Amino acid sequence: MKIKLFIIALLLQALPLWAAHQPEFSTAGFFRLEDSGREVYSMNPAWRFHKGAADGADAKEFNDKDWTVVSLPNGIEYLPTEASGCINYQGEVWYRKHFTPDASLKGKTLFLHFEAIMGKSKVFVNGKLLTEHFGGYLPVVLDVTDALDWNGDNVIAVWADNSDDPSYPPGKAQDVLDYTYFGGIYRDCWLIAHNNVFITDPNYENEIAGGGLFVSFGKVSDALAEVQLKIQVRNATKKSFTGVVEYTLLQPDGTQVAYLNDKIQVKGGKAITSSDKLLVKQPMLWTPSTPTLYNLLVRILDKDGNVVDGYRRRVGIRSIEFKGKDGFWLNGKPYGKPLIGANRHQDFAVVGNAVANSIHWRDAKKLKAAGMEIIRNAHCPQDPAFMDACDELGLFVIVNTPGWQFWNDAPEFAERVYSDIRNVVRRDRNHPCVWLWEPILNETWYPADFAKNTRDIVDAEYPYPYCYSGSDSEARGHENFPVYFAHPANMQDASKEIDLTKTYFTREWGDNVDDWSSHNSPSRVARNWGEQPMRIQAEHYASPSYPVTSYDVLYQQQLQHVGGCLWHSFDHQRGYHPDPFYGGLMDVFRQPKYSYYMFMAQRPAVKNDQLAGSGPMVYIAHEMTPFSGKDVTVYSNCDEVRLTFNKDGKTYTYKKDKKRSGMPSPVITFPDVYDFMVDKALSRARKQDDVYLLAEGLIDGKVVATHKVVPARRPEKILLWVDNEGTDLKADGSDFVTVVAAVADKQGNIKRLNNYNIRFSIEGEGRILGGPDILANPAPVKWGTAPILVQSTLKPGKIRITASVLFEGSQMPVSGELVLESKPAAFPLVYNAEDASRIPLSSVSAGQSATSKTDAEREVERLRKELNTLKLKEVERQQSDFGE
Repeated sequence: MKIKLFIIALLLQALPLWAAHQPEFSTAGFFRLEDSGREVYSMNPAWRFHKGAADGADAKEFNDKDWTVVSLPNGIEYLPTEASGCINYQGEVWYRKHFTPDASLKGKTLFLHFEAIMGKSKVFVNGKLLTEHFGGYLPVVLDVTDALDWNGDNVIAVWADNSDDPSYPPGKAQDVLDYTYFGGIYRDCWLIAHNNVFITDPNYENEIAGGGLFVSFGKVSDALAEVQLKIQVRNATKKSFTGVVEYTLLQPDGTQVAYLNDKIQVKGGKAITSSDKLLVKQPMLWTPSTPTLYNLLVRILDKDGNVVDGYRRRVGIRSIEFKGKDGFWLNGKPYGKPLIGANRHQDFAVVGNAVANSIHWRDAKKLKAAGMEIIRNAHCPQDPAFMDACDELGLFVIVNTPGWQFWNDAPEFAERVYSDIRNVVRRDRNHPCVWLWEPILNETWYPADFAKNTRDIVDAEYPYPYCYSGSDSEARGHENFPVYFAHPANMQDASKEIDLTKTYFTREWGDNVDDWSSHNSPSRVARNWGEQPMRIQAEHYASPSYPVTSYDVLYQQQLQHVGGCLWHSFDHQRGYHPDPFYGGLMDVFRQPKYSYYMFMAQRPAVKNDQLAGSGPMVYIAHEMTPFSGKDVTVYSNCDEVRLTFNKDGKTYTYKKDKKRSGMPSPVITFPDVYDFMVDKALSRARKQDDVYLLAEGLIDGKVVATHKVVPARRPEKILLWVDNEGTDLKADGSDFVTVVAAVADKQGNIKRLNNYNIRFSIEGEGRILGGPDILANPAPVKWGTAPILVQSTLKPGKIRITASVLFEGSQMPVSGELVLESKPAAFPLVYNAEDASRIPLSSVSAGQSATSKTDAEREVERLRKELNTLKLKEVERQQSDFGE
């Protein structure tokens, strides 16, 4: 068996390609810098995988030739969109990767960096146990330098177990848990190669406030910012090292704004820590509306000026202060409005938690586009790619410790919580998006001394200004924290004493359940339930008639209550309930509900230069079906909205009351507008084109946004589009995009009310994730659409997707086609070529066609449809003649 190291693409350049708006992602906490002596390789492709126990699988010689081959991130299995109620696998799994390291890496120091492995895990290299880990959300880092065989096959073996285990957080059994662990090596794995004098990894070094690079801030103002730098350099050689640490700070356009170097001496086998400070005049400060990221280039040079190690970090200069009754201050000034956002679990349709980096960025982009400014990482540290996205897009983040309604008195449990706190601070401390640390265990009756310990650990790990921690206001030990999580109702209750030295924030709002067993709530609405339920959900989140925390209520609070995070941004799976959580603004595929547009209407109407989060909008929450109501709901952030029903029809006008307190843009309802019988009369008169709803958003008397809704007529064709927020699909074997099929009429209007099933086929360098066993392909049409996930292969190229109705006939809608093209991977990929050839290219079961239709076949379909249309003219005429 010939094993190769495949170099798939050029490495990342020193600076991001802003012009193309393509996101970039850190690797093991840094961005690669050219000519630094530090290389990054993706270990994601082609792992042999086994579900269940496998005695002896840690040994190098173990026979794994018949195992399935998968690529990381891997979540053990594909799941249906309705995957709650503990239907997911819980138990042991094994991964084994065969590879031969490239000879050029010999003599380098080599680290394996797993971003996370779910549950408890052990990692073996060539039969030797190198590390054991408890907890599924933080890095597992190991030095493999001395464990590799440079003369042949090497085997990395990973044992993982996501079974219930109360000895480490979250600790709670899945069948009593409000979310799902899923499992596997569900995040990226990197091989980091650098010289033997190097910048350390903070999660590996395990030193309080130490290891790696630590960027913090002293004084911050519009005039001057103090950028504090602390770095640890290790010398793995036997000789003493003399050289310098060099820092270069660049603006986004590449202009150098600060530079310094500092001499260092490191004895053989030792590490030293160096501290410095950069002064930046007239800094471009990071805020949610202007998330400016500087590039800090860090290099270690020897005494002859040769670069021996280095990398790049993105730096956002900002100060954060919580001032009790005076509220939240950013960059030395009151923020001036509530921070509104949402909670986020990272699980996705079909793949569970095994989400590609690009999906994390698209999630952040969608949330930012909806006007959000803060995300709570519930209830665990999320993927580094999501933190990178929040830095870039301007989303504050509340960083959580894993935990939910569970405490174990055994000392090892608390110690493992403390370890998680230390490691999440070390991992995320350099992100400007970090707004608040939440080190406590969510909704848990832990001891008061535990609460104090968690606060002390955060302060010890981040012993600089602008570091704050928060706690539930009702939890034991809450008095140790500067920020309290509470609902506005608690603040308004006369029996509750408000501490004017504390700042208040609502960590979860939006639910209004009948009881905590049934979970019926006007907030929990599946997208395919249609117009009325989705409108009720949006009204509930906006400003309902009954008392509950809502967008409007949060906007009416005093400065001391600084905002809140909706529960929840996306529909997600749960352990203890048979139903998924349907309260998301989007479904598990990230298809929007009406409430998404209600949120979007709260964003600033004036467009800024950022990628998302501002601009005028107007949206009609009405589909013009025979069952649609007479009232028409519109969401808009404009000063004025005009609504017209039909050509030459009546126009209705709404003007925003700018003196009104509360949410920026209340829900707009135009009463008694729509009448299906008017549509029917015009249609019978062959004036279908005259039937529509048109909303126009105006600012200063000018139309700046429009939305038009037209009734969907006879289903004629399948539309296909890719939901990728403009990002490229990378040919790394792991990246994937959502492709959506829709049933539409001849003009392309989506037919929301139908019960088709769509069969997808694919050709080229891609695969469809999931098959008929989980209703992924063929897929049922829900509210007019049927999404699938399309994953890249390891080769860049074109991908052709065809979508057809499952049961075809001469009068059925014409098939749709979409062609994508995957781009070269961003990093070199390490994999076994023979193993990679065994990765399944299709999830189609025996007896089903996996072949796309040819252009000729699709043209025959189209022509047949045109002929059928002509034939049906006579049928339609005769029905009219007989008075039908």
